[in-house]
Amino acid sequence: MIVQLYIDVGHYQTKTSESLRANRLLNMKVSLKQIIFLFCFTCTIFINDSKLNAQEVKWMTWEEAQEKSKVEQRKIFIDVYTDWCTWCKKLDETTLKDSNIANYLNESFYPVKLNAQRKEDITFQGRTYKYVENGINSYHELAYQLLNGQLKYPTIVFLEDNFDMIQSIPGFRTPFELELFMLYFAEDRHQDQPWYRFKSEQESLLLKRNQNSLLMPIGGVKRN
Repeated sequence: MIVQLYIDVGHYQTKTSESLRANRLLNMKVSLKQIIFLFCFTCTIFINDSKLNAQEVKWMTWEEAQEKSKVEQRKIFIDVYTDWCTWCKKLDETTLKDSNIANYLNESFYPVKLNAQRKEDITFQGRTYKYVENGINSYHELAYQLLNGQLKYPTIVFLEDNFDMIQSIPGFRTPFELELFMLYFAEDRHQDQPWYRFKSEQESLLLKRNQNSLLMPIGGVKRN
């Protein structure tokens, strides 16, 4: 009986040990599932929060920019494009999707989209600009004037807050290139500093900033 009892107890203890190990494994699995769940949940919140914080350019028409300027004057940023232009689409899908670019444009400019082959009239400063039919080379007179007759797409045009011309910049630009142009004109550096000097001064600073923080907003680089 003693032996049998010992065996029974031993058997019971073995079962108990196995049960304890099984429970530990079960708890470990549950804990692991909880950790994975919390990690996925946190990532989901982070991604959703990033999407909410990531701004897009708040484009407006030429007419809307004129109306806005009556209330608050800002410099004008114009993306002159056509529907068939491949590089215009690339500019839209890459550079102008950059959150830093979008945020800075929304804060410092009135960003305008202007279709260079728009068919509707535009009235500006007492003149009505019209669509000129010329086959594949058709154009809108306002786009023609802004680009000084050089119909290259895309072209980015910067205007003063009173709509005077600052500069037109043809061709696709990377976020880094466009950032330099925006800083140069938004901060009125073009008034007293040659472009080559500004570009040389800022490039190293911007590269260092981008290496330190990919999320640091534009405008943190100041003149020495």
